[in-house]
Amino acid sequence: MATHNYVLTDPPDEQGARELWLQHGAGFIIFQDIRQYAIDAIPATYSQAQREAAIKGIDDAAYGLMMVLDGVTGGLLNDNYRLSLQTKVQLEKVDGGGLVQELDLFKGDGMCMGYHGWKDDDYGRVRPAVAKDPAKEN
Repeated sequence: MATHNYVLTDPPDEQGARELWLQHGAGFIIFQDIRQYAIDAIPATYSQAQREAAIKGIDDAAYGLMMVLDGVTGGLLNDNYRLSLQTKVQLEKVDGGGLVQELDLFKGDGMCMGYHGWKDDDYGRVRPAVAKDPAKEN
């Protein structure tokens, strides 16, 4: 289910818990809007074996992305320069209050560590998002 079908939970007050919540939130977005999107695009005509192979490819690509985000892979280097991707997660107030907190995922606990839990829908003690209530959509 895409992230537009969810509502963000309130972040924890404690700094360490909030940083972990931010990382889980980034993982949630990646898993819903990238991984689940790709899984949903697998043709219904695929056999079970084809579906399993497609999901393995999707999971391998998602893990490759996590390695790049963690800085394990994805850097280019010569004698004078280093080129790398940096991705940050930002928490902002929607009422014009601005940026509350920003975390460079490269400096976090590790997206690769979260990956395995996220595959099992484990987003930590304080889940970053919950499904929208359809009754409140009208």
